[in-house]
Amino acid sequence: MSEDDEPGRPQPPDPGSKKTRNCAAVHPSPHPDRVLEIVLEHVLQFLTARRDRNAASLVCKSWYRTEALTRSHVFIGNCYSVSPSRVTARFPRVRSVAIKGRPRFADFNLMPLNWGAHFGPWVATMGKAYPWLERVYLKRMSLTDRDLCLLGDSFVGFKELELVCCDGFGTGGLAAIASKCSQLRVLDLSDTEVMNDGVDWISCFPEGETCLESLIFDYVECPINFEALESLVARSPALKKLRLNREVSLGQLYRLMVRAPQLTHLGTGAFGPSEAQGASDQEYDYASAFSACKSLVCLSGFREIVPEYLPAIYPVCANLVSLNLSHANINVEQLKPIICQCRKLQVLWVLDSVCDEGLKAVAAACPDLRELRVFPFDPQEDAEGPVSEVGLQAISEGCPKLESILYFCQRMTNAAVIAMSKNCPDLVVFRLCIMGRHQPDYVTREPMDEGFGAIVMNCKKLTRLATSGLMTDRAFAYIGKYGKLVRTLSVAFAGDSDTGLKYVLEGCHNLQKLEIRDSPFGDAALLSGLHHYYNMRFLWMSSCHLSRQGCREVARALPRLVVELLSYEGNEKMDDGAVDVLYMYRSLDGPRNDTSESVTIL
Repeated sequence: MSEDDEPGRPQPPDPGSKKTRNCAAVHPSPHPDRVLEIVLEHVLQFLTARRDRNAASLVCKSWYRTEALTRSHVFIGNCYSVSPSRVTARFPRVRSVAIKGRPRFADFNLMPLNWGAHFGPWVATMGKAYPWLERVYLKRMSLTDRDLCLLGDSFVGFKELELVCCDGFGTGGLAAIASKCSQLRVLDLSDTEVMNDGVDWISCFPEGETCLESLIFDYVECPINFEALESLVARSPALKKLRLNREVSLGQLYRLMVRAPQLTHLGTGAFGPSEAQGASDQEYDYASAFSACKSLVCLSGFREIVPEYLPAIYPVCANLVSLNLSHANINVEQLKPIICQCRKLQVLWVLDSVCDEGLKAVAAACPDLRELRVFPFDPQEDAEGPVSEVGLQAISEGCPKLESILYFCQRMTNAAVIAMSKNCPDLVVFRLCIMGRHQPDYVTREPMDEGFGAIVMNCKKLTRLATSGLMTDRAFAYIGKYGKLVRTLSVAFAGDSDTGLKYVLEGCHNLQKLEIRDSPFGDAALLSGLHHYYNMRFLWMSSCHLSRQGCREVARALPRLVVELLSYEGNEKMDDGAVDVLYMYRSLDGPRNDTSESVTIL
């Protein structure tokens, strides 16, 4: 041992010794290719973005195999684009799965009932392949109580279930999840329909301290056993997110907040006293309960709101990063005292009942706003519009960091949209929904072409665009020329001719999702995109000028593309004339075998 060697550390053997030669014979060094695979496995553990992993898997066969073995999360953008068995064979070590089903236009009742997107085949296959699965995220999928029971039985260490815009199951299925998944941390039922089976699912969580970190059931329109809920919250010390349905009154909310002052995200349920508990509810000091929640940064709910109780939330406004008032029919005078204190606010959802004056107050108080959604209180096309180009321009001037906006209104001007494109160059999502069909610029009566053209020209990061109002082919020429990063495009009641859609399909090389309804695009426009459809996740066209023959030509030219023709109720027998709905998507496994009578696959 030399003086520089540390005491106790084994010294490397002499390469020429007999002992070394014998050890090498017994334990041969790994093959150089295997050494590279081991190194690559360790490197890929730090690669989490889907696009980066997909790119890595295309380098060579070795990277393809190694990437599959190290992938712990799988995202399926269309449940029919690949079979469950192919996924489990390709990725054998998955712990988290996200699956999307129906396209977004299903939210507007534009898809036939019982169209599909069933979770059953997925949970049956994954139950055998991934017994260690910990997380499932589903969006616009149909699942049954039996599916949820199988999920609870199959995955012993299951921790997170997130259901967004899903349906088909009831409180019995929730009871199965609550009772079988003892390590459950997240149960998120956002905008999900749950049938009332008369089962008290809240009481089915195991006794003793739970692992719950997030419990969201604000859209579950079923009565709740409040005593069981209060007990559950009390024995869930890690609970950070809690969003309640309208069955929970303001007085009951107070009792829950006292039990869980550590909450960071809160959905209030009904923001008013219940009729049965009205007198006792009024005795609580609601402001003190909110004040005690020092970590609260996200606030939502406010269903069946009684505006007189709004001052109770004043103590937490200064810390709020996200505020959702999309269920609160409040006016500008009720909004101002709240919004003026929300200097840190980054996400705001409101109803248009706050009017343009309310949006001006938002612009003055929230310079860090990143996302704004303004929903209509009355979604009728001919309703009176309380917000307009005035509110949009105020937001663009006061909130220069805005990245995402959804704006419902009855009127708009090119000037206001152009101002937003210049004042908010970091916009990634721009969705403008002018409620009336084919509405021109409110002041000049010109089409809205220049406004949308300015958005795609000046907002270099734009990836999602929704158009509305009177638009000619010129607007689509702008989108095709400048919307090079646009991945999702939604079009309604717009365009002059097939040329408009041709501009988009030939120019938007990154387009993944294209949704079109009630527009004058026909077969020629459809066939102009043959070069790009294999690169897209889906194309949806409803109430356009398509023929069955034109759709057949696409199916012949692109055999790996699934071409579905959907018929509305009462119109199941389609002739060779107009097509109600065309839904096209790429699939590695060909057409599905669970179609209903309203679906024809070409």
